[in-house]
Amino acid sequence: MDTNEIEKSKGLIIVEIIEYVPNAVLSKTIIKKSTGNISIMSFDTGEGLTEKTSPFDSFAQIIDGKAEIVIDGVSHFLECGQGIVLPAHLPNIFRANERFKMIITVIKSGYE
Repeated sequence: MDTNEIEKSKGLIIVEIIEYVPNAVLSKTIIKKSTGNISIMSFDTGEGLTEKTSPFDSFAQIIDGKAEIVIDGVSHFLECGQGIVLPAHLPNIFRANERFKMIITVIKSGYE
């Protein structure tokens, strides 16, 4: 088993898979395949990810706290339970105005 992936065939409490670490952003892979991946991330207050653009659509769902996600210069403020599609080829930024956890799913197929 890939040690970076979550154990298969085991029930999980998703929000407990990853902890908050002061002054840090953490990421843990749930599933990684050639057709896409699912990861869980935690962001401490004041942390974030620099602007990036992906060639694939992604889906981000907040599972704890609140997040600011900027897509193509437009801020979206999401709370626990909310999700948003990050369109391929548009720049996006993740900001933690307060700490939050999210699941992010990247779909790499269907672009043929």
